[in-house]
Amino acid sequence: MTERIAYFNGQFLPESKVCISFRDRGFNLGDAVFDAERTFAGEIFRLKAHIDRLYQSLEKASIDPGLTPEEMTQITRETVAQNSPLLAPGEDYWVLQRVTRGLNVVGGELWQSSGATVIVECTPLPLRARAPLLRDGLDIFTPSLRRVPPESLDPNIKSHNYLNLVMADLEVRDRSTHAWAILLDTRGFVSEGIGSNIFFVKNGELLTANVDYVLPGVSRAVVLELAEAEGIPVRETDISLEQAHDADEAFITSTSFCICPVRSYDGTMLDGHGVPGPLTRQLSDAFSREAGFDFVGQYLDALQG
Repeated sequence: MTERIAYFNGQFLPESKVCISFRDRGFNLGDAVFDAERTFAGEIFRLKAHIDRLYQSLEKASIDPGLTPEEMTQITRETVAQNSPLLAPGEDYWVLQRVTRGLNVVGGELWQSSGATVIVECTPLPLRARAPLLRDGLDIFTPSLRRVPPESLDPNIKSHNYLNLVMADLEVRDRSTHAWAILLDTRGFVSEGIGSNIFFVKNGELLTANVDYVLPGVSRAVVLELAEAEGIPVRETDISLEQAHDADEAFITSTSFCICPVRSYDGTMLDGHGVPGPLTRQLSDAFSREAGFDFVGQYLDALQG
């Protein structure tokens, strides 16, 4: 076995054999939803929570995948199992389910489509590429673009419409080797970045954006659970740029990073306590215990390879 396997509309195929029609609405309209997990030592973390969120996205987008959540779960597990022989020592997978509305109907109306296109695939986590970010901390920048408002698109739909986030990321990418874009919402408050939620620490309290304006990540939910268990007060609220710049610590959560510390925000250093800060480290350690895996050590070990 030399090529990864993906699930594609009822079949497990080599990745090179998975071909999407140019008429697929996920390609030509971004009319698709997805979700993403990671493995720890080959085991998928919080798969049920991710599948539940996927089906919430599908329901909100009115897409019928033609599969039950239980079937999608089994397909996901089988995809990882078939690809596990290709994992190198110390590696883990990013695992993704992608569901489009299907193909446009030639000669039909734009709203018409064929049955859904369903893909489940996995790819090795970019451990070596992202390890310096986790080691040193991110440099957050506020791009000029604002996040798509909930009046235009429900942020709780994890859709393929990522152009807003991609353009924001490209705008800040050359400002630092550790650059990361966190957008403001249209009201001027801190929202989210590409595939990531952000948390701030001020006077021992944890602050994060209101879920009405961001996609609430599964890793975000894990941190909220852990903070409660650790006795750390948490507030979900509107956060101004002034509050962000004045934070004692900050970190992002994402499926791949789990928790990644922030060292600066728009040029203002937040590392008075070092990177990571004490509360960020406390929550990172708690996350590792919850996962039963030292994800920080995994990233840093990748630098030695």
